Amino acid sequence: MPKEPYQSPRDGPNWPDWMYYVALAAVLGLLIVTSFFAPPTNQQATTLTYSAMKELVRAGRVQSAELREHSIIVNTKSDDKNGGQTFSAVVPVHGDPDLLALLEDNDVDITATEPSETSIFIYLLPWVFILAVYFWLQRRMTGGIAGGPGGISGGLLSGRFSKPNASAKKVTFQDVAGQDQAKREVAELVEFLRDPQRFARVGAEVPHGVLLVGPPGTGKTLLAKALAGEADVPFFSTSGSEFIEIFVGVGAGRVRNLFEEARKAAPSIIFIDELDSVGRTRGTGLGGGHDEREQTLNQILAELDGFSEREAVVVLAATNRPDVLDPALLRPGRFDRHVTLNLPEKEARRAILDIHARKLPLENTSDLDWIAAGTPGFSGADLKNLLNEAAITAARRNAGLITRSDLDEARDKVMMGTVRTLAIRPDERHRLAVHEAGHTAVSYFTPEADPLYKVTIIPRGHALGGTHSLPEGERHTLNETFLKDQIVTLLAGRAAEQLFLGTVSSGADDDIRRATEIARRMVTRWGMTDELGPIDLRQSEDHPFLGRSIAQPTSVSDTTAAQVDQAIIKMLVDAEARATSILKQHKPETEKLIAALEENETLDFVAIQSCLDPEKKIEQPRHTPDSVTKIPVVPHS
Repeated sequence: MPKEPYQSPRDGPNWPDWMYYVALAAVLGLLIVTSFFAPPTNQQATTLTYSAMKELVRAGRVQSAELREHSIIVNTKSDDKNGGQTFSAVVPVHGDPDLLALLEDNDVDITATEPSETSIFIYLLPWVFILAVYFWLQRRMTGGIAGGPGGISGGLLSGRFSKPNASAKKVTFQDVAGQDQAKREVAELVEFLRDPQRFARVGAEVPHGVLLVGPPGTGKTLLAKALAGEADVPFFSTSGSEFIEIFVGVGAGRVRNLFEEARKAAPSIIFIDELDSVGRTRGTGLGGGHDEREQTLNQILAELDGFSEREAVVVLAATNRPDVLDPALLRPGRFDRHVTLNLPEKEARRAILDIHARKLPLENTSDLDWIAAGTPGFSGADLKNLLNEAAITAARRNAGLITRSDLDEARDKVMMGTVRTLAIRPDERHRLAVHEAGHTAVSYFTPEADPLYKVTIIPRGHALGGTHSLPEGERHTLNETFLKDQIVTLLAGRAAEQLFLGTVSSGADDDIRRATEIARRMVTRWGMTDELGPIDLRQSEDHPFLGRSIAQPTSVSDTTAAQVDQAIIKMLVDAEARATSILKQHKPETEKLIAALEENETLDFVAIQSCLDPEKKIEQPRHTPDSVTKIPVVPHS
């Protein structure tokens, strides 16, 4: 059974904030009641001037009088013409020495009221209120620097470091799809957390630190929660950025309390998300060894070394930047086991879609096969977002089911952006159709190119149009023929403008950039040129911490750099010449495609094939529409 989170005696009761507010309101209410409550007067007195009141006494009309601290109340005789009335008057500040004699001479029945003492609470009330506001602000601003209910253990740990609510839905490995290899690597930790003594009897030491590495959205946090759910142990979750505060020493104190809580609740799991925000290589900050981030990192290293062999606490950390982590974090004994979570493949994407579509009213569940087959490079979070966009689209139509068109619209929105309403001139619209038709025609007649899905000249996001192609399957390596065909397809839009319009435009800006990037990698990284051969000629690399390009230690001579440039230029020029040659061979078919695209704005594969190859039997691409989608996209911007 999971243990309750440990609470140190010095920390005091771990009360929620609302209990403090209720207690404060009760104290203030009691002070107000004791300070201002007074028994009500049961007589209704008419206010007179002091002189008029004395005239009543001299006239013998007053039967009784009540002397108070600063006033007098008189009751007239019952046989008076206005008998039975009560009058009050304010006595002069320094009193009237003749008043008592006047009352006695006229046989007035005299009573006196003891002066009231002002309660001390009336003076303390403002100070109590000021102190209450001060301590409340301190509690909110510091976030828990000292101990006690507002401190680290009482305030911070009870919120961000505590295990999830028992009523929350438990996450297990069944809720994690597409990461079978990662689940196998952490599965043995489940047995360790369930029965740590079994491992201790044979002297086995299970790693206390496990680093989850992978792109954003691949399910690192979900896998950590599933591990805790499978082992049925407390789960302490936090983020690396939560350790860093403006106050020096707060981060290290929070680390100590976090590990103390986990040890007391052992067996348990600690999960630190975004470890790179606090675990970057030391020595890069401005504060040297006194930098708050580095002090926090030093405390994490000390806590990882402080585990005994019998302490069943596993520390999981997640990052998508393992290259920036301090080497001390990755040495044996700390985060020495690295579990990599990759972007899911087709089968894994289908399983992820099944999980996220459990509560969605899909018109046809086979549409998920279509989505999964054509979204390589999508993470689990991307797929969830795609389904959510489809549900939003269906809700806007006030529909009860999510249809194929909703999924298609959501896919286009996620990959390219929302539809833009632009007033495009006729000549620009024609140029746009020529450009996209060039991409489409060359891609169709290039054997190694990915099959087409559709082409459109509807503006979306930053693109004015797009040619949508799709891969035949997952590619883990890229051969030279495929890469050259990719460059030819990218430059086909510019070649079509030159061939059919006689001039080129700025619309090929992104195409040229992407084609140049592919050609440069082929020459400088992958050795795909006969002139230079297999040699790494990269001259710059992104620095993992500074986020900018820096020179490589091995320099490249000017002669070699010139050869690299010449090889890239030759590759691009040859690719454009090849694209032009293909368009010339199929010029009538391409002109027909341009006209159809201007008229319909969007053409699917069947319409494309009817324009480019009308004599061929109409057939679906190698992936049928039930299992394809557009990827990648060649936009015209």
